[in-house]
Amino acid sequence: MNQGLQQLIAVVQALKGELGKVIIGQHEVIDRVLVALLTGQHALIEGVPGIGKTLLVRTLAKVVGGRFSRIQFTPDLMPTDITGSNIFNMKENEFVLNPGPIFCNFLLADEINRAPSKTQSALLQAMQERLVTIDRKSYNLPASFTVFATQNPVEFEGTYPLPEAQKDRFMLKITMPPPTREEELALVRRTLGSDAPETVLAGDTVRCVISADDLVTLRQALMTLVVQDEIAAYALEVVRATRSHHAVLLGGGPRASQSLILAARAAAAVAGRDFITPDDIKMMALPVLEHRLILQPDYEIEGLTPGEVIGSILQEVTVPR
Repeated sequence: MNQGLQQLIAVVQALKGELGKVIIGQHEVIDRVLVALLTGQHALIEGVPGIGKTLLVRTLAKVVGGRFSRIQFTPDLMPTDITGSNIFNMKENEFVLNPGPIFCNFLLADEINRAPSKTQSALLQAMQERLVTIDRKSYNLPASFTVFATQNPVEFEGTYPLPEAQKDRFMLKITMPPPTREEELALVRRTLGSDAPETVLAGDTVRCVISADDLVTLRQALMTLVVQDEIAAYALEVVRATRSHHAVLLGGGPRASQSLILAARAAAAVAGRDFITPDDIKMMALPVLEHRLILQPDYEIEGLTPGEVIGSILQEVTVPR
């Protein structure tokens, strides 16, 4: 293992430790958030209210030394509420930029499906190019700019489903399950004392492990991780199988193939390895593909889920040895 990868794995372990000081349990969720961080991609986070989605992203911003912004998406939210606008300064007799909350390192788009498509689309250029255009002038966002968008899985009244083009720009869909009884009991006990998660985050207990600028170096180290041609071909076949599955109306596109192999490479590093195995592809197939698949209406009515389709595909596609 080269020195760059050793440093990367050491930093990942340190990040896990700091996140664990605030977030109780949710180990798989933390791993997938770190996958998004290391790949420089964006993620959807889905979970019931009060489960710690905002707290997770705020904690991540602190341990990476980045600026955190949160936007509550509502039906009356306008694109300029996200990007900002130019305001005329009468004293200087000129227009000056009033930057919006999108100018940050980590943006939490809370309940993104509560805003109409016009407002949701204000994020597209920033997510794809890390640029924001205001009055025909483009402004660069930090290289570490990452969008974590949340959705409520049980309340759909007054929501606007994300367009397929926008969902495709999220590498992962991270589902935060409810805590176990032991985890929830630990949370309740901590809430009664001075080590409540919000208190710990606000204090000096959680330290900054790296700077947002250092992420560039870490991502370069990740590129040295070995990916065998057989593994890359396996990832491709899994995605291509979604396009020909009888229950799928729209399968994963080329961006899904890229996302799957990139996510698997990052997952291997998060697990402390310098090589990818087929199990990494299998593990990341659901979070990478679930939100990208559109099922045939007949199968959807019968209760078939994208997760079940992905599971059947993983059983059918030949695993390389």
